[in-house]
Amino acid sequence: MKCAMDTVEEDVEEYSWRDVVLPRLISSTQERGLDREPAGERRRGRDILVAVDHGPNSRHAFHWALAHLCRLSDTLHLILAVSSVHNEVVYEKSRELMEKLSVEAFQTVMAKTVARIVEGDPGKVICREANRLKPVAVVMGTRGRSIIQSVLQGSVSEYCLHNCKSAPVVIVPGNSPSALLHSPQSMASHSRLTH
Repeated sequence: MKCAMDTVEEDVEEYSWRDVVLPRLISSTQERGLDREPAGERRRGRDILVAVDHGPNSRHAFHWALAHLCRLSDTLHLILAVSSVHNEVVYEKSRELMEKLSVEAFQTVMAKTVARIVEGDPGKVICREANRLKPVAVVMGTRGRSIIQSVLQGSVSEYCLHNCKSAPVVIVPGNSPSALLHSPQSMASHSRLTH
């Protein structure tokens, strides 16, 4: 029995990004003490990926990650997807946001922060970065849309939930009243109360 195998060529998207230079908040001697156990031991700090944008639900997810997931010596990887990494206005606004979040992460839990602005579809960008980093978790917010809007239009968080295979995805519902009303948890509890 003879078996023939054909080579399948996949379309590989161009992968463009810009790393964001963040302020140095810890001296390198202090950082070495935070990141590692004694010589030869396993690293204590974990990598946590947080998908951010300029919206309030993204900031809420970031704060949730700081309060519930991050600990001393972890590295927080902030990822922001944009349509073009070469647009200086977009880059500058994004850099300012990531700088603020970096300072906040350090002041809150002394977490080291690495930031990257990546060009492309947000869901694909987040999954690709998760695959590259192999974090302990991917944390992201929701847009605050209703379940029906999300089903009809699709959502980045839903895409990541189904396609991110290298880390668990934590979807933090928005903190606005409308986002809480339409979150799956509140819909499920409402369903239990009314039936």
